[in-house]
Amino acid sequence: MKRGSILVIVLVTLLFAATALVAFLDKAGTDLLVVSRAATADRLRADGYSALEVTLAVLEDFRRVGGGLHSAAEGWGDPLGWASWEPADGTQVEVSFQDESAKIPLIHVDPAILSNLFQYWQMPQSDAQHLSDVLLAWMQQNYLPSSGIPPDYAQSTPAFDPPMRPMRSYSELAAIDYAREVFFDKAGHPNELWWRFVNDFSLFNYPKPDINGANADVLAGLGQFGDNERQHITDYLSGKGTSRAASPLGQQWFSSTGDVAGVVGTQGNAQAFSSTIAALRIVITVRDGSSRYTVSAVVAPQGGATTVQTTATDVKKGAAGGSSGQTGSSNGLNQTPTQTSSTATNAQTAAASTATANLQYPFTVLEIRENDEILSPPDSPPSPPKT
Repeated sequence: MKRGSILVIVLVTLLFAATALVAFLDKAGTDLLVVSRAATADRLRADGYSALEVTLAVLEDFRRVGGGLHSAAEGWGDPLGWASWEPADGTQVEVSFQDESAKIPLIHVDPAILSNLFQYWQMPQSDAQHLSDVLLAWMQQNYLPSSGIPPDYAQSTPAFDPPMRPMRSYSELAAIDYAREVFFDKAGHPNELWWRFVNDFSLFNYPKPDINGANADVLAGLGQFGDNERQHITDYLSGKGTSRAASPLGQQWFSSTGDVAGVVGTQGNAQAFSSTIAALRIVITVRDGSSRYTVSAVVAPQGGATTVQTTATDVKKGAAGGSSGQTGSSNGLNQTPTQTSSTATNAQTAAASTATANLQYPFTVLEIRENDEILSPPDSPPSPPKT
């Protein structure tokens, strides 16, 4: 009897010990997996930023030779192959481009531009005008809507005031009356029109969109080009159809907006566009087996696009900060600049400016996003325009 009791105690002890060991091994395995993934992400991140620097170096070579960047058809579509750069063994690196400056800059839109483009979306004129009004009332001070009384956000829960400055994020559309009904579904998720808005409008500051990368919406809404003219422009840029003969030496981009008349005649408004890239989105994807790392950077060449830095209007005090295009920072945040009279701060700013001038970096980084921070559309909405 005594021996049986001891045996039971031993078996129970072994059971608890085995349970504790299994739990420990399970936790240790999870911890090791987290550490392993972090180490892999750091390694892939290094390859991603190395590929980004190589890409920028190749782009600068083409920019200097061509007097600006126009289209990937110039030859910089495969920058890593051009530079004969290869990543570490076992990893694969892909580079893709999106002409961010082919979109309409929101900071420069007016009621006619917005209404024309929304009508091209097949919206009724009254709805297009209403949507234009609520957007401009959100972004501009003292804007008087033509379609009725502006939204009263003071009656919202919680109450707030419109910022009356250009949008800093596309997510602001969720706070704008009527716009949230147009751009979001009943569950509050961005719908296809939200993605279409993202593809058509840019949050950065530059005078005119690049016609070489403009999509059909921008060509129709801003340039007032008809179906035939848009097709001729597409044929010219792709080197197809009857427009191929108009391309000198098979060139598949417009060197100047004056060249557009040779393709579409006098139709449309080519002067609403530029012919060079002012802001370019570079997407670097690094793969190693099932591991993946992606970095998306928006860069501007010298004299190109800038971020929009503004201060929201204080409705109660009637005060508003200035709106200006400021050069971006590597973290991509549109922070409101603050003024200071501190001698030490001024000295630090001067030293930083001197260091930047000495570096002579050819591009300004307007935005950087990594992995989950990158806007990723669902399966069906249209993809962003690519060069």
